[in-house]
Amino acid sequence: MSLPLAGVRVVDLAQYVAGPLTGSLLAELGAEVIKVEPPGGDAYRRVMPVADGFGRFFVPLNRGKRSVVLDLKTEEGRAALAKLVATADVVIHNAPAARAQAFGLGWEDLHRRHPALVVGVVTSFGSEGPLAGVPAYDLVAQGHSGLLTSHASQGDRVPVRAGGIPMADLTAGHLLATGVTAALVRARTTGEGQLVEVSLLGAALAVQIQDLVWLDGEADGPAKAATRSDLAARADEIAGGLAMNPYYRCYEATDGFLAVACLNVPQRQAFLALFGHEDATIAAPDLVPDDPDALEEKQRVTTAIEVAMAADSVGSWIARLAAAGVPAGPVLARESVHADVQARANGLVQDVEQPGLGRVTMLGGVFRVGGMAPPAIRPAPTLGADTEVVLREVGA
Repeated sequence: MSLPLAGVRVVDLAQYVAGPLTGSLLAELGAEVIKVEPPGGDAYRRVMPVADGFGRFFVPLNRGKRSVVLDLKTEEGRAALAKLVATADVVIHNAPAARAQAFGLGWEDLHRRHPALVVGVVTSFGSEGPLAGVPAYDLVAQGHSGLLTSHASQGDRVPVRAGGIPMADLTAGHLLATGVTAALVRARTTGEGQLVEVSLLGAALAVQIQDLVWLDGEADGPAKAATRSDLAARADEIAGGLAMNPYYRCYEATDGFLAVACLNVPQRQAFLALFGHEDATIAAPDLVPDDPDALEEKQRVTTAIEVAMAADSVGSWIARLAAAGVPAGPVLARESVHADVQARANGLVQDVEQPGLGRVTMLGGVFRVGGMAPPAIRPAPTLGADTEVVLREVGA
């Protein structure tokens, strides 16, 4: 069975995280993705290096692609790129507007020459407003969006990226892949390509969609810089929620941790019944009661459940919770999820023979198309491995 994007050619000039992730996702859906790199390669090849020409993070973000080296600072390189783009359905880049224009990647010029071409661009702050064109990376976008203050622990002196995960970068990559795919559908239907832009700022805001809601009167006043008191207030809010809401949180057992997630009243009732407790606020457990006695009672119930949970093993609790119809699961150490039977069974973790590294275990396919298991993940390319072949194909 052919994958949905089989026959689509993508020219991927992006570096670092967001744009390359977009290309990787399109490749996983069947597109032929040609990664165009400068003579020194994508800068991410040198971040967390594990072998010559390979960074630990570069490999999963660029798997399944072909690599072509072009020096776009030369006329020869730009001419070769123009011939390659002429064969493409999609172009992806994260170059600033002036550089994109100099390299022949400006939208107006591309659209005039190739009306059906879809162009996907990652920017820092978007193409409008006072910060348009200002360069930034994930951490700066997380800070500007307020995301860095969404998770705070008591005692924090400065904002910390949750788990070190580049949420703005990764979210932007997924969003751009969605937008590019939608634009491809339109191009195939009407013959008209489109420019699809995603900013790191927009992506960092997007992951907070359910929290960024201001009721009437709550959206007054200007944007302001976060202070240590704001961090402390957020940390207290999180700690207070954990102390009074037993239904959606993690617990410590005798041999590890488990996550419990009750999002409706029947699940909460079943959960409470296991411990012989009642909760007058069960319909809306996240709301802090105005009555101090009611709040104290919620905290007492939560503490009692914590104590009970700590007396038995993770496996025992998961079995009992499952029998009661309560969603729950173990908290696995990230370094060990390569061995998780469920992830392996669904192709979510795969072993890949990576040139220059040998066997590498990494995230597998995340798309299940037509009921078929995800195809085997292909390795990331060595720098310039496909230059000669690809340029010969396009007559450059």
